[in-house]
Amino acid sequence: MAQMNIENLTSELIVDEALKLKPYHCTAGKLTIGIGRNLEDVGISTDEARYLLKNDIDRVCAQLDAALPWWRTMSERRQRVLANMCFNMGIGNSTRGLLSFRNTLASMQRGDYRAAARGMRDSSWAKQVGARAERLAKMMEEG
Repeated sequence: MAQMNIENLTSELIVDEALKLKPYHCTAGKLTIGIGRNLEDVGISTDEARYLLKNDIDRVCAQLDAALPWWRTMSERRQRVLANMCFNMGIGNSTRGLLSFRNTLASMQRGDYRAAARGMRDSSWAKQVGARAERLAKMMEEG
């Protein structure tokens, strides 16, 4: 029995299915991504989800490095708070996302973590995410 050449099959499937980096509906109407991955029927594995998460965390940290270079001077726990918030709402700009928290971020930068936690709790974001915001505000406050 001949062994199938996986590299050749991979090349053929890329030609036949195409590489799509954003979700689309295939000819059967199924939500699909990548090289023919049927998300509705197959989904993704735990390993694939963790791989995506690692890449997303790397992207978030790079965004924070670029936008808020001082964030790495905070304690590791407070860095996790900022990364968690950025992951949740995106880095954004002055009107949306993490960067819209101008006063809260300024409090963090000057080391006034109580004021930063208060700003987090008083935001519309906190109303949307509830317990997550309270947990993160407490982490920010206590370091």
